[in-house]
Amino acid sequence: MSFRNPTLFTLLLAGALLISACAAPANPNAEGKINVVTTIGQIADAATIVGGEHVHVTGLMGAGVDPHLYVASEGDVTILQEAEIIFYNGLYLEAQMNQILEQISEYKTVVALAESIPVGERLASPIYDDEYDPHVWFDVQLWQYVVGAVRDAYIEFDPENAADYQANAAAYLTELEALDAYVRQQAARLPAEQRVLITAHDAFNYFGRAYQFRVLGLQGISTQSEASTADVQELTAFIVQNQVPAIFIESSVPVRNVEALQEAVAARGFEVRIGGQLFSDAMGNPGTPEGTYLGMVRHNIDTIVSALLGEE
Repeated sequence: MSFRNPTLFTLLLAGALLISACAAPANPNAEGKINVVTTIGQIADAATIVGGEHVHVTGLMGAGVDPHLYVASEGDVTILQEAEIIFYNGLYLEAQMNQILEQISEYKTVVALAESIPVGERLASPIYDDEYDPHVWFDVQLWQYVVGAVRDAYIEFDPENAADYQANAAAYLTELEALDAYVRQQAARLPAEQRVLITAHDAFNYFGRAYQFRVLGLQGISTQSEASTADVQELTAFIVQNQVPAIFIESSVPVRNVEALQEAVAARGFEVRIGGQLFSDAMGNPGTPEGTYLGMVRHNIDTIVSALLGEE
C-alpha cells in the first residue's frame, strides 16, 4: 500500500518514529553491521562501497523508480524506524519525502548528501527560486563530494573503523577520477556542434555543463511537470532545423512523450531515431553493469556518443 496523501503519511510516520525514539534502541542486524537506508540507487552504491564490511545498506528506490514521484509505503515506515543512518540526495529530489526526512533528522543520523556540494558549484533550478537542480550525479567530479560526505558520516558515527572508511573512499575516488576521464574521452569523439542531448526530462544539465553538451528536455527538472504541445513543437522545430540524428528515452520516465516528439518530427519530413535508453534518476537492475554508478555512467556516455555518431 502506498500513501497517496503525503500529509497523512507524514503525520503517521512522525508518530511512529516518535514512539520508536522513546523506546529502547532496536537490536542491530544479525551481522552486527550498521543499518543504513538510502533513497536512490546511486547513493546506495556509494554507501555500500565506502561502508564495506561494516554496513548493511537498504535502498528504497530500485531500478526504474522515479524519485520525484516516489511516495513512501507502509513498509518504508519500518525500514526507516530501524535505520541507524539515512542517506538521501536532497535539493528536493525526493520531493514527496522531503518533509518527513527533515523530521527524522531530529533524532537520527540523516544526511542530505548533495548539499555537501558547494553552492557555487550547484546549478540553479530553472523553475523554483532559491532552489537547485538535484541531478548532481551526472557530473562525476561533483559526485566525489557525495562520496566524501558518505565517508565523513561513517567516520563520525563509527570512529573505530575510520581507517577502513578512509581507505574504501580513497579507492573509490580513484575509480571516479578514471571514470571522469573516460567520459571526457568519449565526448571528445563528437564535434562540438554534434553534442546535442535531447531526453524525456531536464535531468542532464550537470552532464551538459561538465562535458560540453547542449541539453534539452521535454519536461522540466522534475517529472512532476508535464510537457505541453508547445514544448513538443518547439523541440520539433529545433531537431529539424539542426538535423539532430537521435533523441533518447529514460529508464525511469514513460516513453510516450519522446515517441510523440519523434512522430512530430516525422510529420515535418525528417527522421530522428530513438538512440537508446539512458539511466537518469534510477540505475539499472542489480547484478548488471548499469546497476552500479560506474556502469551507469559508462552506459550513458557510450549510448549517447554512438547514437549521435550514427554508429551501429
